[in-house]
Amino acid sequence: MRTAHTVDTVRRAEAELMARLPDGTLMQRAAAGLAAACAELLGRVYGARVVVLVGSGDNGGDALYAGARLARRGAGVHAVLLAPDRAHPGGLAALTAAGGRVVGAHDDPFDVLAAADLVLDGITGIGGTGGLRPDAVPVVRAARGSNAVVVAVDLPSGVEADSGEVHGEAVPADLTVTFGTYKPALLVDPAHTLAGAVRPVDIGLDAVLPSVPALEALQHGDVARLLPEPDATSDKYRRGVVGVVAGSARYPGAAVLAVAGALRGGAGAVRYVGHAADAVIARFPETLVHAGPPERAGRVQAWIVGPGLGDDLDAVDSVLDSDVPVLVDADGLRRADPDRLRARSAPTLLTPHAGEAAALLGGARTDVEARRLASVRELAGRYGATVLLKGSTTLVADPDPRSPVRVNAMGTPWLATAGSGDVLAGLAGSLLAAGLTARDAGSAAAYLHGLAARHAASKGVPVTSYEVAEGLGRAWRDVRDA
Repeated sequence: MRTAHTVDTVRRAEAELMARLPDGTLMQRAAAGLAAACAELLGRVYGARVVVLVGSGDNGGDALYAGARLARRGAGVHAVLLAPDRAHPGGLAALTAAGGRVVGAHDDPFDVLAAADLVLDGITGIGGTGGLRPDAVPVVRAARGSNAVVVAVDLPSGVEADSGEVHGEAVPADLTVTFGTYKPALLVDPAHTLAGAVRPVDIGLDAVLPSVPALEALQHGDVARLLPEPDATSDKYRRGVVGVVAGSARYPGAAVLAVAGALRGGAGAVRYVGHAADAVIARFPETLVHAGPPERAGRVQAWIVGPGLGDDLDAVDSVLDSDVPVLVDADGLRRADPDRLRARSAPTLLTPHAGEAAALLGGARTDVEARRLASVRELAGRYGATVLLKGSTTLVADPDPRSPVRVNAMGTPWLATAGSGDVLAGLAGSLLAAGLTARDAGSAAAYLHGLAARHAASKGVPVTSYEVAEGLGRAWRDVRDA
């Protein structure tokens, strides 16, 4: 599992660790890991042309010391000082002693940038706010306009470390080398997209970081531990029955796709209630169908309500009044009574995309997309429910603010296709019925859904939502084998 910690947490941990170590040890550890990552990218260090973009403070010091290490191995290193009076003195001395050069006031930094093989972004650190300063913008644009690989130090300059928000211009990196722990911005969009590949460097912080992080990102083994496993005593009812209230005369396919996801989610049986029974049975004859209303359909361990449902408000109210876990998606989110949502005692999982989240918050979609982490936390707190905010990085938040937000980047842009959310809703609802908590069901479903889509899109061609559903078995097997 990858974990991320806030700026305050990192700073407290660094201060505690520095009190135990000789002066400068942490910076040297960071610089060594950074230089090693740069050397690996360059392949051959001797003769390589490296430009270090240096701001004030320790982030610039890390970059300067790394530049000194590369210079000692034969690289031609130039430092562009964006705050000359506040550049780290020890790092600057080390660079010049190793043969590196500082681009002076009368030199043209754009000439060295145009010829660079690698650019180190050491402009701002984890405390930077408000985007890049105007004087840094032309330099950063020149770096991106060259053929150089851009490596960010700890996180790309110009992004907000704790939120992943980007206000103004920021550095788009090919690689980010981060120290001690991930920062939330490296896992959450829009900053996540700017980070490129992320390589963590161990500087010893694990011994002093708190056990509960701000964010978590599951990996194969973590998901495998969550998935239900039948045993010799299992039958279809003990494994859980999930009810699906979805589809309409206008959108029968939503019901088919939600049932497709549900059948592959670990529950023992799927009970369908709605106006698309003929379409569902034609594709999945194992489905248990009922004309409704939901409260008369038979016992279930969890309900899914909303995909393609249209205006059936009575069905939404009936499901929300039940005493079992409920997943609310799509039309269910638009039709649900907020007071009913808040009054529920059983677990509730809401699965909005950015537009639906904006409607629930009474704001604009662009605000949700710019403030994804803050938005998912606000939704969970406001409605007293677990919220899965869909997008390029899926976020899962519990109403308890002390619980780490789960982040999932296991996806592909090909998932932006009609019906993919219906499959995800079915899968997550089935995991709820199998006994997972709302947080675990949403996290595991998002991971499997994204992995199935990656497999389906592995040949670089468009995929359909039904192909994603068909790939869930392979995704399940992949995480189990790991």
